[in-house]
Amino acid sequence: MNPLHDRDLRQRDIIPPEALAQTRCTVIGVGAIGRQVALQLAAIGVPSLQLIDFDKVEAVNLAPQGYLQDDLDRPKVQATADLCQQINHQLEMHEVNDRYRRSTAVGDCIFACVDRIETRKVIYEAVRDHAAFFCDGRMSAEVVRVLACDARTGWDHYPDTLFAPETSFQGVCTAKSTIFTANIAAGLMLEQFSRHLRRMPIDPDLQLNLLASELNLGSPV
Repeated sequence: MNPLHDRDLRQRDIIPPEALAQTRCTVIGVGAIGRQVALQLAAIGVPSLQLIDFDKVEAVNLAPQGYLQDDLDRPKVQATADLCQQINHQLEMHEVNDRYRRSTAVGDCIFACVDRIETRKVIYEAVRDHAAFFCDGRMSAEVVRVLACDARTGWDHYPDTLFAPETSFQGVCTAKSTIFTANIAAGLMLEQFSRHLRRMPIDPDLQLNLLASELNLGSPV
């Protein structure tokens, strides 16, 4: 008997293996949140994972993003892909060491973990007609926002969150961040993914302030 047969035994009632096996996941941006999303996706057993990022690992990324010292100066997609495959040897990895473009082919389940509102808008407009699931993770210091869309919940609420960059809060996730906040954000995103796989309603807009211990659930207007 394959000793790895039971690797997902304790999650099967929460993450249905048959539905998971049909997914092709893409993580756009493997910085603070995106790296943690990728590692969690590898651990739960997604069969195919694509990572898109143009950046390299710098010293300032070590503490808040969880990169290894040996990863310094390596492309983030390469360093993250290596660790994902150590977690799950059966995982099929696809690395795109470049900026996301509208023409970039992606999977059917998209995790947007980028810094810029303009980039989020480009991703949303490019994938909304074919993505089965879309989740956007945002973080500033100890505040997290997770936005999710699928066919059941709909996509109407998300465009309202793509406000003009000049009106947005000026603290970006690279300015003040911690790995524990990033991990919580990633966990909230995978919770929505698991609900999608179970054909359950997802939360379109979650906002969590860790310092104030406040969780707010927004709903489509």
